[in-house]
Amino acid sequence: MTGAVVGDDLPGCTIVGRNNKIGYHAAIGVKCQDLKYQPEDECFLEVGDNNDIREHTSIHRSSKSTDRTVIGNNNLIMGSCHIAHDCKVGNDNIFANNTLLAGHVIVEDYVHTAGAIVVHQFCHLGSYSFLGGGSVVSQDVPKYMMVSGERAELRGLNVVGLTRHGFSNTEIRSLRTAYQKIFMSTNANTRSFEERLADVEKHEELTHFPIVRAMLKSVRDSFAEDRRGICKFRDLIGS
Repeated sequence: MTGAVVGDDLPGCTIVGRNNKIGYHAAIGVKCQDLKYQPEDECFLEVGDNNDIREHTSIHRSSKSTDRTVIGNNNLIMGSCHIAHDCKVGNDNIFANNTLLAGHVIVEDYVHTAGAIVVHQFCHLGSYSFLGGGSVVSQDVPKYMMVSGERAELRGLNVVGLTRHGFSNTEIRSLRTAYQKIFMSTNANTRSFEERLADVEKHEELTHFPIVRAMLKSVRDSFAEDRRGICKFRDLIGS
């Protein structure tokens, strides 16, 4: 559309796939805002197919030649969104207006954000998660979960999103049971979060479901050495 800029006179390249719509005055594949970027370094952006990138959105190239910013397929990126250097965005996501991703954020698939979202650098947003409007997300959001708040906290499962995407009632019930056992302890003398997580990982009836195993892995991976942990949650009733 009128005023859109695609690519820039920089070392490296911007690659855009098929059937993408790029809105009025969007800036796609321009120089990143990382002060460590050196003008002689190659930098890259790869955009897949069938994305709708709306007006005034900015998507920046990578900050170094060894990495790249990546946008997958079939994403709706609404007006005035920002996707910073070295982000990795998967497929079928919906970013509402003014969703702002700092550098190195990873977004999996079918993630939905409401408006005016800020995501801290290096965070992971798991598949089928939902981020409530106006949230500041400074830690990971595991798969299938919903967060909201000025400092985003876990608010339960994204049941509406899961239902819309065809997950069965049985799958959702098993996921809810696992979530409650891990995150909604009601006994002040209960064991630690780590112990509760380990218990569910050993629960044969629950881990029979791939959706539960995927959630458990997503939570566990968030505590790896190079990760930020998960968004806060109310560990005990009354806390």
